[in-house]
Amino acid sequence: MNKKYYFISKYETKNIDKLDKQTIVIYRNYNSKVANKETIIKLNKYCKKKQINFYLSNNIKLAIKLNLDGAYIPSFNKSKNHLAFSLKNKFNIIGSAHNIKEIRIKEKQGVNEIFLSSIFKKNKNYLGIYKFKLLRKLTKKKVIALGGISKNNLKKLDLINNKDFAGISYFE
Repeated sequence: MNKKYYFISKYETKNIDKLDKQTIVIYRNYNSKVANKETIIKLNKYCKKKQINFYLSNNIKLAIKLNLDGAYIPSFNKSKNHLAFSLKNKFNIIGSAHNIKEIRIKEKQGVNEIFLSSIFKKNKNYLGIYKFKLLRKLTKKKVIALGGISKNNLKKLDLINNKDFAGISYFE
């Protein structure tokens, strides 16, 4: 069974309603300086009702406090402060990287899985299939494809022998 990760930035149920139970919702609202606790609590309750795991981006302490399923550490976050926190057994920490230096940082941060990006979206962090495969070999952590994945190019994930992916546009 492949895992899918869906990044959202606001509370909208219409796309969450279409998700299967293997999809994990990651709330990342970087537009606001302060995490809107009420929105996070509402999203978590809604995801629980749908039996979908819910993670918070870039705030492990709040994710633990609100008893979420996990947390996501973006590539720009280099902090290791969370290593001092006590985590519940099933709390999962994931993170993203674009190069070998960031992969090593994520390993030191103790993430369980690393999102490598961007596999398809042509931006400043564009990897493409071959560089993605090369970087994946440089870590023992589970690697998830991220960036530009759509229903049109989903079959291209077969080229990297990886069914797990994360994104936004695929789900909308």
